[in-house]
Amino acid sequence: MIVVDTNIIAYLLLPGTHTNNARSAYLKDPRWTAPLLWRSEFRNVLAMYLKKELFSFGESILLAQKAEDMMRGNEYQVASRQVLDLVSSSKCTAYDCEFVALADHLGVPLVTSDAALVKSFPRIAVPLGKFVS
Repeated sequence: MIVVDTNIIAYLLLPGTHTNNARSAYLKDPRWTAPLLWRSEFRNVLAMYLKKELFSFGESILLAQKAEDMMRGNEYQVASRQVLDLVSSSKCTAYDCEFVALADHLGVPLVTSDAALVKSFPRIAVPLGKFVS
C-alpha cells in the first residue's frame, strides 16, 4: 500500500510525460490510497482540461468515474490536528499535508511529484521516479 497525491492519480489517467512512471508505480503497488481531498483536487484538474477544451464534458465524467472506481475503499479522512502539526513544521499547504498525514498514519510512503513535499518530509515523501526505479 502507498499513499499517492492527486498528481500521481492524474498522471496515471491523463496521458502525459509522467504517465509511464505512474503506470510503473501502479504495477509495483496497485493499492493506492489518498485522503478524501484527492477527489476535489482531481475534479479541479478535470475542470482545467474541460475549460481548455482538451476533454469533452462526457470524457471528463468518465475519467472522474474511472478515478473514483480505482480509489474506492482506499480513501481516508485525516485528523486536523495531525495536518496542522505538519503545516506548522513546514512551508507546505494544509492540502499537501493531508497526504503526508495519511502516509504517516498508515506507516507507508507518500509517492509524489511535489519537490517541496519531498524536501520537507524526506522520511515519508518519495519522488515518483525514485519509487519506480
